[in-house]
Amino acid sequence: MREGSEIVQAFISTIQGFVEKNRFLITPQKIRLTDIVEIFIITFLFYHVLVWIKGTRAWMLFKGIVVILLFILVAAVFQMNTILWLASRMVSVALTALAVIFQPELRKALDQLGRKQFVTALFAFGNTQDTGRFSDRTINELVKASFEMGKVKTGALIVVEQDIVLTEYERTGIELDSLLTSQLLINIFEKNTPLHDGAIIVRADRVVAATCYLPLSDSMAISKELGTRHRAAIGISEVSDSLTIIVSEETGAVSVARSGKIFRNLDQDGLREQLKIIQNAESEQSSRLQLLQRRLKDAKKRRKNTD
Repeated sequence: MREGSEIVQAFISTIQGFVEKNRFLITPQKIRLTDIVEIFIITFLFYHVLVWIKGTRAWMLFKGIVVILLFILVAAVFQMNTILWLASRMVSVALTALAVIFQPELRKALDQLGRKQFVTALFAFGNTQDTGRFSDRTINELVKASFEMGKVKTGALIVVEQDIVLTEYERTGIELDSLLTSQLLINIFEKNTPLHDGAIIVRADRVVAATCYLPLSDSMAISKELGTRHRAAIGISEVSDSLTIIVSEETGAVSVARSGKIFRNLDQDGLREQLKIIQNAESEQSSRLQLLQRRLKDAKKRRKNTD
C-alpha cells in the first residue's frame, strides 16, 4: 500500500510540474492585434512558398526529401544510431547543395518578390496560375501540324506542359503567348525562319514560348539512331511530367517522349491517344478515387449484412 501511494504521489507531482512549466498553454491568453497580423503574415508567406515550390522542379525534390525524412523517422524510432549519425553530419552539406542546385529558382523568386505588388497580392489567394488541360481542338491542331510537317520532313519539338510549370525553360526562349493553331506551328518550324530552332512550350491552348532550350538526357539506353532533338525530348520528360512531340527532320516520323520513355513512329491515332492520356489525367484520377470510395462503401455494407 505504501509503495502504491508513493507512486501516485510521484505521478501527481510530475503532472503539477508539467502544468507549472506549461501554464501559458492552459490559461487563456489575451489575443492582441499584432498576434493576428503575425499569423496572417506567416500564412501568406507559407502559402506563396508552397505555390512557388509547386511550380518548379523543387516540388519533385520536396517529395524526395519527405521520403528521406520518413526513413530518418523510422531510424529514430528503432534507434538506428549509425543512420542518425550520418543524417546529422549531412544536414549542413545538404543545405549547401540545395542552394547551389536551385540557385536559378531562388534568384527568380527574389526577383519576383521585389516586383510584387503586395497590396493586390494580399487578396489574390485564389488567383493562381491556370495550368488547365487543353481542349480537343488543340489536340486536332497538334496532330494535324505534326503530320503535315512530317510529310515534308520539317523537324519540330513541341513540349506540352502539365502540372509542373516549365517557367525556367520558357525563359530560355522567346515569349509568344499565342493561340495554338496548326498554321502557327508550321510557320514556327519552317526552315530558315527566326523561330524554327529549339522547342516550343504549349500551356493549355496557347503557345507560350519558342526557341526554348531543353536539357539533354544522359541515359545510355537511348538508341544511337536518335539525335539531339530526341535526346532533348527525353531529357525534359525526365525532369517534368510534360509530353513532347518530336518530328524527325531526317525521316519525317512522329514520336512522343513522356515519363522518360519514347514512343516512336506513331500514326495519327497513336499521337491522338497519347495526347488524350494527359488531357484526361485529372478526370482519371478522380474516377479512380470515386471507384475506391464505392468499393469501401460496398465493403461496409457487406460487413453490416454479415453481422
